[in-house]
Amino acid sequence: MKGNSRFVISVLAFGYAFLYLPLLSVIVYSFNDSQLATVWGGFSMRWYGELFKNSQIIDALMLSLKVAVSAATMATLFGTMAGVALSRFGRFRGRNLFTGMITSPMVMPEVITGLSLLLLFVSLQQLTGWPSQRGYGTITIAHTTFAMAYVAVIVQSRLAAMDESLEEAAMDLGGRPFRVMIDITLPLIAPAMLAGWLLAFTLSLDDLVIASFVSGPGGSTLPMLIFSKVKLGVTPDINALATLIMLFVSAGVVLAWAIGRRMQKA
Repeated sequence: MKGNSRFVISVLAFGYAFLYLPLLSVIVYSFNDSQLATVWGGFSMRWYGELFKNSQIIDALMLSLKVAVSAATMATLFGTMAGVALSRFGRFRGRNLFTGMITSPMVMPEVITGLSLLLLFVSLQQLTGWPSQRGYGTITIAHTTFAMAYVAVIVQSRLAAMDESLEEAAMDLGGRPFRVMIDITLPLIAPAMLAGWLLAFTLSLDDLVIASFVSGPGGSTLPMLIFSKVKLGVTPDINALATLIMLFVSAGVVLAWAIGRRMQKA
Protein backbone atom coordinates (compact mmCIF):
# COMPACT_ATOMS: atom_id res chain seq x y z
CA MET A 1 0.00 0.00 0.00
CA LYS A 2 2.83 2.40 0.78
CA GLY A 3 4.35 1.74 -2.61
CA ASN A 4 1.06 2.53 -4.36
CA SER A 5 0.56 5.71 -2.35
CA ARG A 6 4.07 6.90 -3.12
CA PHE A 7 3.53 6.21 -6.80
CA VAL A 8 0.25 8.14 -6.81
CA ILE A 9 1.83 11.08 -4.97
CA SER A 10 4.78 11.08 -7.37
CA VAL A 11 2.49 11.09 -10.41
CA LEU A 12 0.38 13.90 -8.94
CA ALA A 13 3.47 15.93 -8.08
CA PHE A 14 4.88 15.48 -11.58
CA GLY A 15 1.55 16.40 -13.16
CA TYR A 16 1.12 19.56 -11.09
CA ALA A 17 4.74 20.55 -11.70
CA PHE A 18 4.33 20.03 -15.44
CA LEU A 19 1.23 22.23 -15.47
CA TYR A 20 2.15 24.99 -13.03
CA LEU A 21 5.93 25.42 -13.06
CA PRO A 22 5.87 27.17 -16.47
CA LEU A 23 3.18 29.53 -15.15
CA LEU A 24 5.24 30.16 -12.02
CA SER A 25 8.30 30.97 -14.12
CA VAL A 26 6.28 33.53 -16.09
CA ILE A 27 5.17 35.18 -12.84
CA VAL A 28 8.73 35.26 -11.47
CA TYR A 29 10.23 36.73 -14.63
CA SER A 30 7.52 39.39 -14.82
CA PHE A 31 9.40 41.03 -11.91
CA ASN A 32 12.70 40.84 -13.79
CA ASP A 33 14.63 44.09 -14.17
CA SER A 34 16.48 42.88 -17.25
CA GLN A 35 15.29 43.70 -20.77
CA LEU A 36 15.83 40.04 -21.64
CA ALA A 37 12.85 37.96 -20.56
CA THR A 38 14.90 34.86 -19.70
CA VAL A 39 17.89 36.52 -18.00
CA TRP A 40 17.42 37.53 -14.35
CA GLY A 41 18.58 41.05 -13.68
CA GLY A 42 17.14 41.70 -10.24
CA PHE A 43 13.70 42.36 -8.79
CA SER A 44 11.76 45.22 -10.33
CA MET A 45 8.19 46.35 -11.07
CA ARG A 46 9.26 48.40 -14.09
CA TRP A 47 7.60 46.18 -16.70
CA TYR A 48 4.19 46.61 -15.12
CA GLY A 49 4.59 50.33 -15.55
CA GLU A 50 5.76 49.83 -19.12
CA LEU A 51 2.77 47.60 -19.76
CA PHE A 52 0.23 50.22 -18.76
CA LYS A 53 2.05 52.79 -20.90
CA ASN A 54 1.87 50.55 -23.98
CA SER A 55 -1.16 51.86 -25.87
CA GLN A 56 -0.91 49.06 -28.43
CA ILE A 57 -1.46 46.37 -25.80
CA ILE A 58 -4.20 48.35 -24.04
CA ASP A 59 -6.07 48.88 -27.34
CA ALA A 60 -5.77 45.19 -28.21
CA LEU A 61 -7.02 44.21 -24.75
CA MET A 62 -10.01 46.54 -24.93
CA LEU A 63 -10.91 45.22 -28.40
CA SER A 64 -10.66 41.62 -27.18
CA LEU A 65 -12.89 42.32 -24.17
CA LYS A 66 -15.41 44.20 -26.30
CA VAL A 67 -15.56 41.39 -28.85
CA ALA A 68 -15.73 38.69 -26.14
CA VAL A 69 -18.64 40.35 -24.30
CA SER A 70 -20.60 40.97 -27.52
CA ALA A 71 -19.93 37.54 -28.99
CA ALA A 72 -20.73 35.74 -25.74
CA THR A 73 -24.02 37.63 -25.36
CA MET A 74 -25.10 36.95 -28.95
CA ALA A 75 -23.95 33.33 -28.76
CA THR A 76 -25.94 32.82 -25.56
CA LEU A 77 -29.07 34.31 -27.16
CA PHE A 78 -28.92 32.29 -30.37
CA GLY A 79 -27.51 29.18 -28.70
CA THR A 80 -30.34 29.16 -26.15
CA MET A 81 -32.95 29.42 -28.90
CA ALA A 82 -31.27 26.58 -30.80
CA GLY A 83 -31.08 24.42 -27.65
CA VAL A 84 -34.76 25.01 -26.88
CA ALA A 85 -35.73 24.16 -30.46
CA LEU A 86 -33.79 20.89 -30.39
CA SER A 87 -35.07 19.87 -26.97
CA ARG A 88 -38.69 21.02 -26.99
CA PHE A 89 -39.89 21.07 -30.61
CA GLY A 90 -39.69 17.31 -31.15
CA ARG A 91 -39.20 15.88 -34.63
CA PHE A 92 -39.57 18.62 -37.24
CA ARG A 93 -38.63 18.81 -40.89
CA GLY A 94 -34.93 19.54 -41.29
CA ARG A 95 -34.06 18.66 -37.68
CA ASN A 96 -31.07 16.51 -38.66
CA LEU A 97 -29.75 19.23 -40.96
CA PHE A 98 -30.27 21.85 -38.26
CA THR A 99 -28.49 19.69 -35.67
CA GLY A 100 -25.55 19.18 -38.03
CA MET A 101 -25.30 22.90 -38.76
CA ILE A 102 -25.36 23.73 -35.04
CA THR A 103 -22.69 21.23 -34.03
CA SER A 104 -20.42 21.48 -37.09
CA PRO A 105 -18.40 24.48 -35.77
CA MET A 106 -17.34 22.34 -32.81
CA VAL A 107 -15.59 19.76 -35.03
CA MET A 108 -14.61 21.97 -37.95
CA PRO A 109 -10.91 22.96 -38.00
CA GLU A 110 -10.51 26.62 -37.10
CA VAL A 111 -8.49 27.25 -40.26
CA ILE A 112 -11.40 26.12 -42.41
CA THR A 113 -13.88 28.17 -40.40
CA GLY A 114 -11.70 31.28 -40.58
CA LEU A 115 -11.07 30.90 -44.32
CA SER A 116 -14.75 30.36 -45.12
CA LEU A 117 -15.77 33.41 -43.09
CA LEU A 118 -13.09 35.50 -44.78
CA LEU A 119 -14.41 34.50 -48.21
CA LEU A 120 -17.95 35.32 -47.03
CA PHE A 121 -17.01 38.81 -45.86
CA VAL A 122 -15.01 39.52 -49.01
CA SER A 123 -17.94 38.43 -51.19
CA LEU A 124 -20.40 40.54 -49.19
CA GLN A 125 -18.11 43.55 -49.48
CA GLN A 126 -17.99 43.19 -53.25
CA LEU A 127 -21.76 42.71 -53.56
CA THR A 128 -23.14 45.12 -50.96
CA GLY A 129 -20.22 47.22 -49.79
CA TRP A 130 -20.47 45.75 -46.29
CA PRO A 131 -18.29 45.37 -44.31
CA SER A 132 -16.36 48.45 -45.34
CA GLN A 133 -13.46 47.18 -43.23
CA ARG A 134 -12.80 44.08 -41.19
CA GLY A 135 -12.47 44.56 -37.45
CA TYR A 136 -14.75 44.53 -34.43
CA GLY A 137 -17.92 43.63 -36.35
CA THR A 138 -16.49 40.79 -38.42
CA ILE A 139 -14.58 39.27 -35.48
CA THR A 140 -17.73 39.39 -33.31
CA ILE A 141 -19.79 37.63 -35.99
CA ALA A 142 -17.10 35.00 -36.46
CA HIS A 143 -16.79 34.30 -32.74
CA THR A 144 -20.57 34.15 -32.34
CA THR A 145 -20.73 31.59 -35.12
CA PHE A 146 -18.59 28.99 -33.39
CA ALA A 147 -19.38 29.88 -29.75
CA MET A 148 -23.14 29.47 -30.10
CA ALA A 149 -22.60 25.77 -30.84
CA TYR A 150 -21.21 25.22 -27.35
CA VAL A 151 -24.04 27.21 -25.75
CA ALA A 152 -26.65 25.20 -27.68
CA VAL A 153 -25.18 21.90 -26.48
CA ILE A 154 -25.07 23.07 -22.84
CA VAL A 155 -28.64 24.39 -22.89
CA GLN A 156 -29.97 21.32 -24.69
CA SER A 157 -28.33 19.05 -22.11
CA ARG A 158 -29.90 21.05 -19.27
CA LEU A 159 -33.35 20.92 -20.87
CA ALA A 160 -33.04 17.18 -21.48
CA ALA A 161 -32.38 16.60 -17.78
CA MET A 162 -35.11 18.99 -16.62
CA ASP A 163 -38.48 17.72 -15.42
CA GLU A 164 -41.06 18.70 -18.05
CA SER A 165 -43.89 18.25 -15.57
CA LEU A 166 -43.18 21.72 -14.18
CA GLU A 167 -43.91 23.29 -17.57
CA GLU A 168 -46.93 21.06 -18.07
CA ALA A 169 -48.31 22.04 -14.66
CA ALA A 170 -47.90 25.72 -15.49
CA MET A 171 -49.82 25.25 -18.74
CA ASP A 172 -52.54 23.28 -16.94
CA LEU A 173 -52.96 26.29 -14.65
CA GLY A 174 -53.64 28.51 -17.66
CA GLY A 175 -50.18 29.72 -18.55
CA ARG A 176 -49.57 30.40 -22.21
CA PRO A 177 -46.43 28.87 -23.78
CA PHE A 178 -44.62 32.21 -23.89
CA ARG A 179 -45.34 32.94 -20.22
CA VAL A 180 -44.30 29.41 -19.27
CA MET A 181 -41.03 29.92 -21.12
CA ILE A 182 -40.37 33.24 -19.36
CA ASP A 183 -41.56 32.30 -15.86
CA ILE A 184 -40.60 28.62 -15.63
CA THR A 185 -38.15 27.46 -18.29
CA LEU A 186 -35.72 30.37 -18.42
CA PRO A 187 -35.16 30.57 -14.63
CA LEU A 188 -34.48 26.82 -14.56
CA ILE A 189 -31.96 26.93 -17.40
CA ALA A 190 -30.37 30.20 -16.24
CA PRO A 191 -27.32 28.41 -14.73
CA ALA A 192 -26.75 26.63 -18.04
CA MET A 193 -27.06 29.92 -19.91
CA LEU A 194 -24.55 31.52 -17.55
CA ALA A 195 -22.16 28.60 -18.04
CA GLY A 196 -22.57 28.91 -21.79
CA TRP A 197 -21.91 32.65 -21.64
CA LEU A 198 -18.73 32.15 -19.63
CA LEU A 199 -17.53 29.42 -21.99
CA ALA A 200 -18.29 31.57 -25.05
CA PHE A 201 -16.50 34.53 -23.44
CA THR A 202 -13.42 32.38 -22.76
CA LEU A 203 -13.38 30.91 -26.26
CA SER A 204 -13.68 34.34 -27.85
CA LEU A 205 -11.00 35.89 -25.64
CA ASP A 206 -8.64 32.99 -26.38
CA ASP A 207 -9.19 32.72 -30.15
CA LEU A 208 -6.28 33.43 -32.45
CA VAL A 209 -6.75 31.52 -35.70
CA ILE A 210 -10.24 32.66 -36.72
CA ALA A 211 -9.63 36.26 -35.63
CA SER A 212 -6.48 36.34 -37.76
CA PHE A 213 -8.56 35.58 -40.86
CA VAL A 214 -11.46 37.98 -40.29
CA SER A 215 -9.60 40.98 -38.87
CA GLY A 216 -8.08 43.85 -40.80
CA PRO A 217 -5.56 46.64 -40.27
CA GLY A 218 -5.93 48.12 -36.79
CA GLY A 219 -8.13 45.25 -35.66
CA SER A 220 -5.65 43.12 -33.76
CA THR A 221 -6.95 41.28 -30.72
CA LEU A 222 -4.81 40.55 -27.69
CA PRO A 223 -3.93 36.95 -28.71
CA MET A 224 -2.92 38.21 -32.17
CA LEU A 225 -0.71 40.90 -30.65
CA ILE A 226 0.93 38.49 -28.20
CA PHE A 227 1.55 35.95 -30.96
CA SER A 228 3.16 38.57 -33.17
CA LYS A 229 5.41 39.67 -30.31
CA VAL A 230 6.35 36.12 -29.34
CA LYS A 231 7.54 35.39 -32.88
CA LEU A 232 10.19 38.08 -32.40
CA GLY A 233 11.03 36.93 -28.87
CA VAL A 234 9.22 37.14 -25.55
CA THR A 235 9.53 40.55 -23.92
CA PRO A 236 9.20 41.18 -20.15
CA ASP A 237 6.04 43.24 -20.57
CA ILE A 238 4.32 40.15 -22.02
CA ASN A 239 5.27 38.28 -18.84
CA ALA A 240 3.67 41.08 -16.82
CA LEU A 241 0.53 40.91 -18.96
CA ALA A 242 0.33 37.12 -18.56
CA THR A 243 0.74 37.48 -14.79
CA LEU A 244 -2.14 39.96 -14.58
CA ILE A 245 -4.36 37.68 -16.67
CA MET A 246 -3.58 34.73 -14.39
CA LEU A 247 -4.33 36.92 -11.36
CA PHE A 248 -7.77 37.90 -12.66
CA VAL A 249 -8.59 34.32 -13.67
CA SER A 250 -7.54 33.01 -10.27
CA ALA A 251 -9.61 35.66 -8.53
CA GLY A 252 -12.62 34.67 -10.62
CA VAL A 253 -12.17 30.99 -9.77
CA VAL A 254 -11.85 31.73 -6.05
CA LEU A 255 -14.92 33.99 -6.15
CA ALA A 256 -16.97 31.32 -7.94
CA TRP A 257 -15.83 28.72 -5.41
CA ALA A 258 -16.78 30.99 -2.51
CA ILE A 259 -20.21 31.72 -3.97
CA GLY A 260 -20.85 28.04 -4.65
CA ARG A 261 -19.84 27.06 -1.12
CA ARG A 262 -22.08 29.73 0.38
CA MET A 263 -25.01 28.53 -1.72
CA GLN A 264 -24.43 24.95 -0.57
CA LYS A 265 -24.45 26.03 3.09
CA ALA A 266 -27.62 28.02 2.56
